[in-house]
Amino acid sequence: MEPFRETPLGRPSPRVSLVIPVRNEEGSIGALIDSLRRQTRPPDEVVLVDGGSIDSTVILARTLTAGDPRYRVLEAGDATPGRGRNVGIVAAQHDWIALTDAGIELEPTWLERLVEAVERDPCVKAVYGNCEPVTNSFFTRCAALAYVPAKQPRPDGWMRGPFIASSLVHRDVWQVVGGFPDLRASEDLIFMERIRDRGFKLGWAPTATVHWHIRPTLAQTFRRFVQYSKHNVWAGRQRYWHYGVARIYFAALPFVVLAAVSSPWWLGVLASGAMARVAKSLWTKREGRGLAWLLNPVQFVAVGAILIAIDAATFAGWVLAATTRPQDASVLETAGQTECRRSTDGVFRLLLGRSFRTVAVEHHSLKESSKPDAAPAGCESPRIKLSDRDGVE
Repeated sequence: MEPFRETPLGRPSPRVSLVIPVRNEEGSIGALIDSLRRQTRPPDEVVLVDGGSIDSTVILARTLTAGDPRYRVLEAGDATPGRGRNVGIVAAQHDWIALTDAGIELEPTWLERLVEAVERDPCVKAVYGNCEPVTNSFFTRCAALAYVPAKQPRPDGWMRGPFIASSLVHRDVWQVVGGFPDLRASEDLIFMERIRDRGFKLGWAPTATVHWHIRPTLAQTFRRFVQYSKHNVWAGRQRYWHYGVARIYFAALPFVVLAAVSSPWWLGVLASGAMARVAKSLWTKREGRGLAWLLNPVQFVAVGAILIAIDAATFAGWVLAATTRPQDASVLETAGQTECRRSTDGVFRLLLGRSFRTVAVEHHSLKESSKPDAAPAGCESPRIKLSDRDGVE
């Protein structure tokens, strides 16, 4: 690996630390590390942060990376993804931080394309790449159509994103927005919202693609969405997801009553609404495919069934969140509060207060001014819309 490179404009190419939180990923971590080794622009450092695995993830990670000084494996105790990323960023040696997750495989040019966006424009402080679901079975194809976000037009092309597991962020941005909340879900959305609200200029890299393994069965999908639903409620973000699902079913109630007291034909209204919902999901993700694909009856029914299962998981998680509390009281500062540990000082105290084995932090002590600076003049970025249903795996 070259110790130093220059951009086409003669500026030094940024050095990049890649931070990856992992937990119980013995089945996927090998593929992730293989994809890292195939990068055309390798990261200058890779920090793997284990969040309390009870399988052989840590042993595999150390074995697979032995002899390569770029890799470090840190153990952060029972850490959420948000805390794990903060631990890794604190320990990272370089100011540009690439982020991805376990359960993901990177295309060979992934990091190269992210870095190119920074090299082209020195005002850019965060870059988002593309993500593609791995759809290697009929179920995963239908699941992707049900809940994976559709591609959107961005300045350099169509892509899915923003997606935190395909991103490159400068350390200053992480400090100003207060790091990642210590949450098991929604921490990525809250972090990206803070970046957006601060006005930092964003870069887009549609060809910086990661491949994301979605859950392969309906039962696993249901369980995963129960967990995401529960943790979203604990984060106080019901209005972004749960209230919308509840409105659908409240709107259906009058027709159920009419069907019970008047005529069962009223159930046809509900069936029409459900079909319209499935059709909309398929239409927005058709990507040039024709009417025959859109109206495939088996696919149509399967997507509808997955949507109903996700709705059920949403309500189940909501009930669990209402009847239980997080095991870690520090997840939320107050009941119903949307974010945790807003200040960078809070992040620093959080990290130092946890029990984890790691190397000493070499530099970059965390400080926060009383009024952090916004993006430099001329480097602002337009606002983007984020959804709590984006990137839920």
